[in-house]
Amino acid sequence: MSYRARLSVLLASTVIGAMGVVATASAQEAETEASTKKSTGYTMLDLIVIGAGRDKVAIDTPQAVTVLDQETIDDAQASTIGEIFSSVPGVSIVGSDRAGGQSFNIRGVGDLASADESKIIVSVDGAVKFYEQYRMGSFFSDPELYKSVEVLRGPASSTLYGAGAIGGVVNFTTKDADDFIKDGHKAAVRLKSQYDTNMGGALGSVIAAYTFSDQTSVLLNGNFRSNQNFIAGSGDVISGSDAKSISGLAKVTHRFGDQGEQVLRASYQRWSSDADNTDYSQTGTLSAFGKIDRDITDQTAVISYENPATANSFLDLKANLTYSDTQVKQSNSDSGAGGILSDSKYGYQTWSAKLENTFESKWSQFENYLTLGTQLSYQQRVADSADGAITTHPEGNDRKIGIFAQDELIIADKLTLIPGVRLDFVSLDPDSSIVSATSQSDVAFSPKLAALYKFNDTLSIFGSIAHTERMPTLDEMFSTAGPGRGWTVNRTASMGLEKETSNNYEAGFSVAFDDLVQDGDGFRLKATGFYNDLRNLIDTRSSGTYAGPVSYYQNIGKARIMGIELEGSYDSTYAFGSFAFSRMFGEDLEAKTTLDSVPATTLNLTLGGKVPDYDLTFGWTGDFVATRRESNGTRFGAYSVHNLFASWKPQEGRMEDWEFRASADNIFDRKYLNSLAGDEGKGRTFKLTATKQFNW
Repeated sequence: MSYRARLSVLLASTVIGAMGVVATASAQEAETEASTKKSTGYTMLDLIVIGAGRDKVAIDTPQAVTVLDQETIDDAQASTIGEIFSSVPGVSIVGSDRAGGQSFNIRGVGDLASADESKIIVSVDGAVKFYEQYRMGSFFSDPELYKSVEVLRGPASSTLYGAGAIGGVVNFTTKDADDFIKDGHKAAVRLKSQYDTNMGGALGSVIAAYTFSDQTSVLLNGNFRSNQNFIAGSGDVISGSDAKSISGLAKVTHRFGDQGEQVLRASYQRWSSDADNTDYSQTGTLSAFGKIDRDITDQTAVISYENPATANSFLDLKANLTYSDTQVKQSNSDSGAGGILSDSKYGYQTWSAKLENTFESKWSQFENYLTLGTQLSYQQRVADSADGAITTHPEGNDRKIGIFAQDELIIADKLTLIPGVRLDFVSLDPDSSIVSATSQSDVAFSPKLAALYKFNDTLSIFGSIAHTERMPTLDEMFSTAGPGRGWTVNRTASMGLEKETSNNYEAGFSVAFDDLVQDGDGFRLKATGFYNDLRNLIDTRSSGTYAGPVSYYQNIGKARIMGIELEGSYDSTYAFGSFAFSRMFGEDLEAKTTLDSVPATTLNLTLGGKVPDYDLTFGWTGDFVATRRESNGTRFGAYSVHNLFASWKPQEGRMEDWEFRASADNIFDRKYLNSLAGDEGKGRTFKLTATKQFNW
């Protein structure tokens, strides 16, 4: 089937699905006011989305957004960050379950071979996180530090978060003291332990929260995690997957002003791991690089201020100052080779500031929220080895000044229009040791228009058009190398690289049914079709015969990625369920080949039950992945992985404030390999988590 035919099928299926619910929705319109919504069963699509303008839940946004809350994160009993994203459509994890080997893939953007970290913006409490190193992941942290994660898919999120978010944005929010201190108490201590049988994995965690007054509270969180090498479904031991890590969070929250609505927060987070004799290649076993000792330290500091000023419609201010520092030290390579295997230190330090204000106005049938803001950042890339400068990881500075505006116009509480525009002024400065490079500067332009029409409380349709431009990174602009590895000429800095561009089109619908089977239950469904046209893609220059020096990177042309995402959930007193489906197609239009970064068709299903009288929840989750064939003919077979889970959280009696979770993952010990993983997946694994909270 041609790509045009595939696109037609995807768009037609989205439209037909919307038409199929119009009749039911129209019948209910006379009975329901658009401005009200019944309280229903709790679903992920009912979670509040962080952003500008009117507060809204995920199902009511004109963009594909998924929010993972504390309950979802805890239920995953995750050892690594990547394990919490299995229920998010369109999102895959690049790399294996190693502490230093995981990155994100959103809508086919992000793979093992290229440095796609800059095409997906990752932030922690507003601090932008970025790391790039050969055969390494891009985000180093522990699931225990966070209470929610928000995933915005597609480049429309570039307006508020930064130009070049071709894949999308992942926002992590750390825990707060108020999440643990119960009404009528001033302090809480929460102890948590976890064990899994496959990795011999153990977690010890402690949280201490204290409120000094109605205004000021503090949280301290410390975690120690230890994992052995995990065993795949084939019975093979995945070498280098063992590690020990220590993480912690300190956070102070102070509220002041009228009704305490102004909030000042200061937080510091640190994660470090120690892995001796681990695989150099963390994104997948590759024995050619041998073993190495590697220490990773990641730090994040944030000071933020919020003033919603409910009595002043022209003031809704948010500001933050952030610092991010990621350092990787490696030594004692067993290969005896130099270059990237030498004793060395890599790092990124980023200072940033962001200020935005939303102006609110209401009249008659209209509401308008205009957000204006600016964002500044300064990033320093360092690399040094026992052999001197590392030319394939060049040092340099990246400076950005961004200005943005987004308007949200709501008409009669039915039609929402969200135009937005952003300009980012970017300057790249190489280290003086890079003789073939000079400073570069350019401007990235990111406009968008999104719309949502709400027929009634049951049916909404939405669509968006978004353009963004990604500037080359320090690595892409300034990397150099001499002859070697099949090259007979020097590879120089890549002066003159053009910006990557993305033109993205989305359309979809959402449906919400209340009291569907019984009183108080709820069903939510959101469907999105997208088409992403990519131009001036940046990639390393392939080896070949050249008369003289050539640039290390080059613009290689254009590609397109399109697909459909379905996300739905049901909740009631005694039963619940959810599903996440994504199907994508991607093509390199220059080489006329499949894009290897596009993941296989995936379906995640969850079915479960509740016993309210005993505070018991249980269920089954299945991950179904279709066959995937890459451009070189490599075939990744279809597979399914089945998991069982149960939790008990007594709400009263002698066991109140205890929580117990248990799961059996890959219960049939299935052998499987995802095309983006680099290593086989874990075999059968039993997990047990116990949590106890003390209140004063």
